[in-house]
Amino acid sequence: MLQFTKVGQDYPEKRAAGDRAADFAEISTSFVVETAEEQSSRCSQCGVPYCSTHCPLHNHIPDWLRLTAEGRLREAYELSNATSTMPEICGRICPQDRLCEGNCVIEFSGHGAVTIGSVEKFITDTAWEKGWVEPLAPGPDRGQSIGVIGAGPAGLTVAELLRVQGYEVHVYDRHDRAGGLLTYGIPGFKLEKPVVMRRVDRLAQGGIVFHQSFEVGRDATLDELRARHDAIVIATGVYKPRAIKAPGVGADGVIEALDYLTASNRKGFGDAVPAWDDGSLNALGKRVVVVGGGDTAMDCVRTAIRQGAASVRCLYRRDKANMPGSQREVKNAEEEGVEFVWLSAPEAFHDTGGTVSGVQVSRMRLGAPDPSGRRTPEVDPGMGERIDADLVIKALGFDAEDLPRLFGSPDLAVTRWGTLRVDHKTMMTSLDGVFAAGDIVRGASLVVWAVRDGRDLAERMHAYLKAKAATKLLEAA
Repeated sequence: MLQFTKVGQDYPEKRAAGDRAADFAEISTSFVVETAEEQSSRCSQCGVPYCSTHCPLHNHIPDWLRLTAEGRLREAYELSNATSTMPEICGRICPQDRLCEGNCVIEFSGHGAVTIGSVEKFITDTAWEKGWVEPLAPGPDRGQSIGVIGAGPAGLTVAELLRVQGYEVHVYDRHDRAGGLLTYGIPGFKLEKPVVMRRVDRLAQGGIVFHQSFEVGRDATLDELRARHDAIVIATGVYKPRAIKAPGVGADGVIEALDYLTASNRKGFGDAVPAWDDGSLNALGKRVVVVGGGDTAMDCVRTAIRQGAASVRCLYRRDKANMPGSQREVKNAEEEGVEFVWLSAPEAFHDTGGTVSGVQVSRMRLGAPDPSGRRTPEVDPGMGERIDADLVIKALGFDAEDLPRLFGSPDLAVTRWGTLRVDHKTMMTSLDGVFAAGDIVRGASLVVWAVRDGRDLAERMHAYLKAKAATKLLEAA
């Protein structure tokens, strides 16, 4: 260990921008064993590891880096898997530059962070290849069942951990495949779909029952599900797109980011997607403008490049230093041909015959900092322009849907943001035996936080269900 003064920082090689922009395969190769060991040996083995502290899962990062450096890959995988239900997924899509790697001590010293995410991906992919990933083994049957609403990372984490405890687990999801945004929201060039599907298959083989294309409120009310199960988990995520209030926003060709990404991912699965085939959700040959600066916007601009757009521009109201998305993603997008128009916001949308033909853009300037510390964008008078566009994708983030109405459960309490109100000690909602985790509680956030919430909730639900079973035994006696 402590080789950071002798061994330079190295990431897996990225494919050439022109090559990777022609397909939806992941853009980077994986480490070979020797490189993974060498890069892991750069770790300084801090007494207080900031990388672990700033990881929502508090992964034992220095420990599995040391095991990797020593060639003990199976032990490294087992330690990584001890705190995360999907380490190879987090290794691919976590914004390590803002979390573990961004807080690496040797990064502060100017030597460049240990490439933690790439090592995490390598050791878990190796575990799958070598057959070290063991089947999900349920514990002794407890005679109790839970229903999980939502098959995203939070819901799948709860489902796995409670199945291991011996509970009967049923997962209800509106889509025809499990995985939530992992499956339909994140493009393959960041997360290839077989990586997600093998996790889902492992859960199904472990006895978790998936009810797909199932909408709560349509196929069963929340109360009906409560009657079927001893406890319920709501882990739906947040899917309501934030709106743009500007003239012309209703023109054809002004579309939602999630509709666009879902259509692209479905096409990758080989599904029939009429809106993709007729061009409504397809960027081929079009001048594309994406509005937003987060990770979803980066997914959209890079997808449009791969679909063969004539040009792709991204409008963001702040500057590059103040954008919420990963700087690595911005760099990847720029390499692939995306043009960023910083300090700009849509003022209106032009149309020709009801179809969008351009975006009237206001130029912005940065004013005083807001409560988050970022400087507030203000319109710079007289500095607007028109940008021609055939397809405009709105990627401004997501809010919670009206679940009390959708689920037919008016007593389900929500916050002023529409997220579910929970007791943060028990993670229970206003309804007894109904718990919630992930983005539907905290708002749109990271996959790693959803996994953390699912892990925490499994512990609390286990305690609740044991107490419930004990009460029944007392009553029966």
